[in-house]
Amino acid sequence: MQTLLSFVFVLGVLIFVHELGHFVMARRIGVRVLTFSLGFGPKILKFTRGDTEYCISAIPLGGYVKMAGENPEDSRTGAADEFLSKTKWQRFQVLIMGPVMNVVLALVVMAGVLYQGAPVPAYDKHAPVIGVIVDGSAAQKAGLQLGDHIRAVNGESVEDWEDVLMLVSTKAGREISLDIDRDGARRQERLTPVGQGKYDIGDIGVGPIMNPQVNSVNPGEAAEAGGLRAGDVILAAGGERNVKYDRFIELIKASRDKPLPIEIRRDGAVQQLTVNPKEVDGAVRIGARIDGVELRRAEPSPWGAVKLSAAQNWEWSKMILKTLKGLFTRDTPMNQLVGPVGIAEMSGGAAQAGWLQLFTFMAMISLNLGLVNLMPIPVLDGGHIAILALEGVSRRDFSLKVKEKMLLVGFVLLLTLMVTVIYNDLARVEWIQRLMVWRNN
Repeated sequence: MQTLLSFVFVLGVLIFVHELGHFVMARRIGVRVLTFSLGFGPKILKFTRGDTEYCISAIPLGGYVKMAGENPEDSRTGAADEFLSKTKWQRFQVLIMGPVMNVVLALVVMAGVLYQGAPVPAYDKHAPVIGVIVDGSAAQKAGLQLGDHIRAVNGESVEDWEDVLMLVSTKAGREISLDIDRDGARRQERLTPVGQGKYDIGDIGVGPIMNPQVNSVNPGEAAEAGGLRAGDVILAAGGERNVKYDRFIELIKASRDKPLPIEIRRDGAVQQLTVNPKEVDGAVRIGARIDGVELRRAEPSPWGAVKLSAAQNWEWSKMILKTLKGLFTRDTPMNQLVGPVGIAEMSGGAAQAGWLQLFTFMAMISLNLGLVNLMPIPVLDGGHIAILALEGVSRRDFSLKVKEKMLLVGFVLLLTLMVTVIYNDLARVEWIQRLMVWRNN
């Protein structure tokens, strides 16, 4: 029941916000809206206010805003309040506002989640001990070494990496001095930061030690048996100090059925543990999710939460666009696509984890919905926008017959995608898997 309610809640909010975007913009430019529906099919609840019928329909997998004179085949009077009586620019505004509202919702919801506290890399508050030196950088040319502890920049004491970055970032192209500790001896090096990016941020090409951190532990697997817990920071593994994420994974894979000694930091105390990696489903693992860097919890200001939300949504956008591109280049496996059943299951799982996880999931799905709707596929908003653009370039409106053919192609593509994702959803259900004998042979 929780899964169903979570699914209805998430999908209902996303559909409402999307259609509200179309509705508000249509009303703003003077288009008469006939129907505002959440869902498709038979109408369960409905009421009329003004010229618009508001309703909830039986199939909760979408929604629609029906506007007067929206389609060429509709009976039209040529009245100014009909959709096709408006200019292409006005129609574009109506079409684009649905996806825009979903993107805005993702930004707002994620900002609200992050305002409650966000995990961010902890190294900016760590002592500035050099763990990375970029080849060809100013630091390498000046002779800096791994393990050097930066004590001062231009004579000003620094406590952590944030202090170092603040002092170096404003010195692009100007020589600075670094006071460092190396093997217990104090020394001074002079070097010139190089300007990076359009804001000419000074950079000397060094970075912190990045210790991996345990994000979660699977019950009953090697990590739990060895005593690892979520939040543990990996300091060493297999006798190697300051082991990085990639190297840690290599050591795990090389230690199948063999004890792997690990040094961790937990609640400020250093502990020694041993895990025994096992082969599971063809992969050697310890049964833990590992983050590449240690994280700490930040308590951002309202504006800080908005900036963090924008950064997170940008990362999601790049991932979504890469996935969509992969559908055409075959880099994205079709069996990884998720449909309504999968979304419902994930909604339920997020709800069980807490309301923050549920709203994070909502933000991600809202962004997906917004970006996918902008794809230039007829029947989607992006498809209608593409047709408008083509008509604008050709300086003539396409005939009804041409538009019907375009929409038919879009419908076939969308139907094929829906069949694929529903098949994937069903194929993930255990008892249905057993019936799919062609997959088991």
